[in-house]
Amino acid sequence: MENGQLSHARVRPGGPSPLLLRTVREHRPEAGDISVLKARGTVDASNAADFSTALAGHIGHADETGEQLVLDLTEAYLACSDAVRALERATAFLAVSGRVLPVVEPRPHVRESLRTAGLPGVRVHATMASALNPPEPRPAPAPPGDT
Repeated sequence: MENGQLSHARVRPGGPSPLLLRTVREHRPEAGDISVLKARGTVDASNAADFSTALAGHIGHADETGEQLVLDLTEAYLACSDAVRALERATAFLAVSGRVLPVVEPRPHVRESLRTAGLPGVRVHATMASALNPPEPRPAPAPPGDT
């Protein structure tokens, strides 16, 4: 399924579009080496497990190579709760280690599904720039009496 391969989902006229995952690797001066997994089509019960496996492998590869990872859902649909659970399974170890997978430009219904699910290993971004250059954390306020 990765690198431009179709999932095992059946293509039906008028039905959901097949899932296609493609990896794009590039170097950006402001962000270093990045690896973008672009999902196109529909993640549903028929291919959610394949999606989860491919995404987990992609995350593992990025960890090994030190690439910054981004999931691009611009052209993807999460058709059911199985799709959201697949994303949760693939990002679970990121959440445990306090890290997140940046997800960029999801369609409004996908963004709402992710917001509702509250996945701790996923952070949604409106643009690639915001995913690659998150804002600096604010300093903690000084305790009362400290000057």
